[in-house]
Amino acid sequence: MRRAPISVLGLVLAVSAAACGGKKDANSPGVAIDRPANPQAVAMMARAAVLAKDPGSRAQAIELLVKAVATDPQLWEARFDLGVVRASAGDLAGAEPDLAKAEQMSPEEEEVVVALAEVRRRRGENKAAADGLSRFVQAHPTALDARALYATSLRDAGQYDKAILEGREVLLRRPGDAAALADLALSYLAKGQRDTASLLAKQALTANPKSAAGERATGQIAHAPGDDAHAVAAVSKATDADRTDTTAQLDMGLVLLRAGAYAKAADHFRAALAVVPDDTNAQVGLAAALRGQGDAKNPQMYEDARQILEKVLARDPHAVSALYNLGVLYADFLKKPDQAHGLFQRFLDDAPADHPARSEAQRYLASTKNGAPPPDATPAAPAPPAGGGKS
Repeated sequence: MRRAPISVLGLVLAVSAAACGGKKDANSPGVAIDRPANPQAVAMMARAAVLAKDPGSRAQAIELLVKAVATDPQLWEARFDLGVVRASAGDLAGAEPDLAKAEQMSPEEEEVVVALAEVRRRRGENKAAADGLSRFVQAHPTALDARALYATSLRDAGQYDKAILEGREVLLRRPGDAAALADLALSYLAKGQRDTASLLAKQALTANPKSAAGERATGQIAHAPGDDAHAVAAVSKATDADRTDTTAQLDMGLVLLRAGAYAKAADHFRAALAVVPDDTNAQVGLAAALRGQGDAKNPQMYEDARQILEKVLARDPHAVSALYNLGVLYADFLKKPDQAHGLFQRFLDDAPADHPARSEAQRYLASTKNGAPPPDATPAAPAPPAGGGKS
């Protein structure tokens, strides 16, 4: 028989139950065989679960889980828990391979697939997140958590029509789900159908007047035509409801960036980074906010922004929002067109065909060729984060 998963994510550990039951064969991922878990590894997981509850003890929890994996390399739950705790500590780059290995070893577990996709989304790897979820959803049509995240990932990857179809599928099975309604609203907003998006956002708040996802969607819809006051009011409700909701913090930062309130925007991006230090959108947003505060008397702001963006690209060389924003920083503010040219070329190589900044990047690429002066253009803020998620 196959044992129940042991997960720090739910902080539920059944040591006695885990000591017997099936495990995955490393040579045949997904095939359960009768192999007991190593009791020492399970005991380490139990201790790690207790430590992981305290943010100050996460490093110890990670150390124990590393030992658990070394003690029992086929204990996929230990790899999963290690990825989850690393992600909660902000080490998204370290969490991804752990979760990917857990998925390889136990591809039928929805929570593993969802956790891996969420980490990929947070790192800006939207296509990879969508591709992984697509395979799982096709094999498990009733896995609604995975399908809901699949819809969000499709939207983040610019596949709006597919995102709408998947969002509708979720609502067919979960009528009145506020988060699903809010997410679908943002997909329609991305297609420019603001009236439909507004109606769906209102339905989300009718279904749950305290829905942070509904408030975030309402704020983004107000933000689209430039109604900054309404957007700030709506998104403020989401941040007030839960200070650790990183998506709400990112949304507020983006609204304030648009309004030119760069110092206040930086505060919200820092609040998101306090929860997830490795969040690409928050780092790119903070860099944009610092850039906005820079001038001839404050050149250090430009340097701080550059260092943040370089750090993002050192971790993920294909982070298109960082490539574009760093290119703009070099072209318009640091006056180094040669460096800018290479960044815009990398952006165009990696960005989706329908990325909204492609045409602007192409103009920059042409104008910075051979060190030519850059054009006057408005630098792009990082892409808006998904409306239904929380770190």
